[in-house]
Amino acid sequence: MNIHTLVQSLVVLEECKQPEGVVEELRRAVHLYGFEYYGLLRHLKQSEEPWRLVLAGHWPEKWPQTYIEKKYVLVDPTVRYLARAQRPFRWKESLAAYRRDPNQRRMEQMMADAHAHGLRDGYIFPIHGRSGVLGNLSVGGGPVELSPVEMSLFETIARKAFWRLLELKGEAKALESATSLEMPLTRREMEILHYLAEGLTSVEISKVLKISNHTVDWYMNGLQQKLKAKNRQQAVALAFRHGLVT
Repeated sequence: MNIHTLVQSLVVLEECKQPEGVVEELRRAVHLYGFEYYGLLRHLKQSEEPWRLVLAGHWPEKWPQTYIEKKYVLVDPTVRYLARAQRPFRWKESLAAYRRDPNQRRMEQMMADAHAHGLRDGYIFPIHGRSGVLGNLSVGGGPVELSPVEMSLFETIARKAFWRLLELKGEAKALESATSLEMPLTRREMEILHYLAEGLTSVEISKVLKISNHTVDWYMNGLQQKLKAKNRQQAVALAFRHGLVT
């Protein structure tokens, strides 16, 4: 693929003066790289329908209806994995991360349905703010192999398109202030917060992460201090409010 195309898109996105221009340039870059479908979303949460959060996108006919009717947002492995991902990932990576999950069969069914609609493979590029994930760019269709350099450039394009759209709509400052924390969370803290939000105990989390339960408790105490929470329940509630977990 032509990396110059992605670099050029970054320049064009920066110079766009209208939201429509940002959307068109993002669509052009995605399609030139062989991806048939894409979606740029913000505040992705398992409790919401992602189609209401789309800033730009194009998906297979009837796939959004299928996704909603079967309530896949409740088990979507890409949504769950996004909450703790620190880097771009392939859709299939998220499914592999939940092999022992109670909802594994429904996750596999969702992926099979997506495949039947033409979403055979794809990538997700998280968009982070100071306190966690603010959105993502999802691209897919047929199999496309991206090099590490290309993935890095697509991640930059996702971030640039996301913030440029919000800036042009006058929403960037509000989003930043609404999600800011005095101290950012570390990757390990984000992992533990994710499992805590799923209802796991210290012992269960320690087994998953292969660390002692005392270490888990130590991280949890730090989480409560950063979130200014009185207990674990309040920490989870504040994490949802800040968009740190979904």
